[in-house]
Amino acid sequence: MACLWEDAGVRNEGTAPIRIVLADDAVLLREALASALAAAGFDVAGQAADVPTLLDLVEREQPDLAIIDVRMPPTHTTEGLEAAHQIRAAHPGVAILVLSQYVETRYAVELLRDDPSGIGYLLKDRVTRVADLADAVRRVAAGGSVIDPEVVGRLLGRPRGHSALDELTPREREILGLMAEGRSNQAIAERAGLELKTIEGHVRAIFSKLSLEPALEDHRRVLAVLAYLRS
Repeated sequence: MACLWEDAGVRNEGTAPIRIVLADDAVLLREALASALAAAGFDVAGQAADVPTLLDLVEREQPDLAIIDVRMPPTHTTEGLEAAHQIRAAHPGVAILVLSQYVETRYAVELLRDDPSGIGYLLKDRVTRVADLADAVRRVAAGGSVIDPEVVGRLLGRPRGHSALDELTPREREILGLMAEGRSNQAIAERAGLELKTIEGHVRAIFSKLSLEPALEDHRRVLAVLAYLRS
């Protein structure tokens, strides 16, 4: 995996294994990661399917590193990222490795802005090789930074005049397209096969990324659709 690595050491032979907690609501992926990491010699101290369980785990287990999915219940938008910020504030010694399904440069920049040490941001399809994942875990736990090359390429290659729509994920663009068709949140949920609260979370994320704040004189749904149509 050709990632951009900050220069950092790894633990020497004979030291205690790196303690890890995992947070992802996709149980099969979470179990697969836990098994792979345990087989590679790491101490998987606990798993979580939601943010409250993750925060409790970190408080109780005091791990060296937390591996966190960006999108967690209940809205599957930015709960994982917000949990990462909470952990960094309350437990600055805990390293964070964030996994994301998509290239979301905004989230990567948010996570790295204050202090990039002990921070990693990888796409999920980059962690299929155990050796690569293990290397990333060791480097981040040692205080380094591991950034997915696709994220780096997007950050370096982003044109100055990029549109706010570029920040939307494929799912958010799909939902905005359905909004442009005049569909309600309930109709979008039925069309996409998702829970209504999940769609509502995506809509809030769309408004946030397009900088559409609540206002009595403006209808954010209409303004979002207009931005979509102009693109």
